Amino acid sequence: MLSAVQWLRDVLRNDESDVTLDIAALELASIEFPGLDFEASLFRLDHLAEQLQSQLRPRASGLDFIHAMNELLFEVLQFRGNESDYYDPRNSCLNAVLSRRLGIPISLSIVYMEVARRVSRAVSGIGLPGHFIVLYQDEDSRYWVDPFNRGRVLSYDDCCALAKETAGVDVRDVPGVLAPVTKRQIMVRMLSNLKAIYLSGSALDKARQIIDLLIDARPDYPEEYRHRGLIHLQQLNHRAAKADLERFLKLEPNAPERHQVEQQLLLIERWKAGLN
Repeated sequence: MLSAVQWLRDVLRNDESDVTLDIAALELASIEFPGLDFEASLFRLDHLAEQLQSQLRPRASGLDFIHAMNELLFEVLQFRGNESDYYDPRNSCLNAVLSRRLGIPISLSIVYMEVARRVSRAVSGIGLPGHFIVLYQDEDSRYWVDPFNRGRVLSYDDCCALAKETAGVDVRDVPGVLAPVTKRQIMVRMLSNLKAIYLSGSALDKARQIIDLLIDARPDYPEEYRHRGLIHLQQLNHRAAKADLERFLKLEPNAPERHQVEQQLLLIERWKAGLN
């Protein structure tokens, strides 16, 4: 699978990658939708940008741009947050978000950012704890916007309240949270969302593919090796499970899960002995 997501891998390995966010997000979506037609989704984004551009007067202000974008996406086309089925994996797949007009905060934010990029407006992602939003910023103005809530324009205090409500975090203690995130950080967050969804739904093959990519992005992050090792164990790939679980213990020798992992490794050794 990894050979089919070369652009996504480039983004995950390189903060300075020239790969655009839409391409990386579509390659990620191809795990849920093998054989995905990228051109159809790119055409939809191009068409959205053309519609938006036709509504903008020359030298429109930042707030005028936001109002035009919000009217197009959330009033005319009825893009919205999928509150009734938040953990549907399609909510994390850009192609499905564009066709169904349903998503979660980060995927709707990607639509917002990619349409803005096509009309040369500076919109960045903001990784609030528990809730992703976007930032519009130019020489004259700065606005935070919440695409999941129909493009609501947020003040600094609103952002603080939102993070407190969704994740119990006071961003006044971590002001860097309101700084724009990189494409790499966005894709790691998307991958982490999908990993949790696939693991909870026992979609082990898809979860393993996601974890492969997360390890590509963060090769020294121990928890991913434990999760992948447990998947290998469930799928009876004992050699791969042993390698991942040993790697986890090497990276995190004092992990709370150490005893449990050692027991799993012991079971693998007993299984191997039984084959001889």
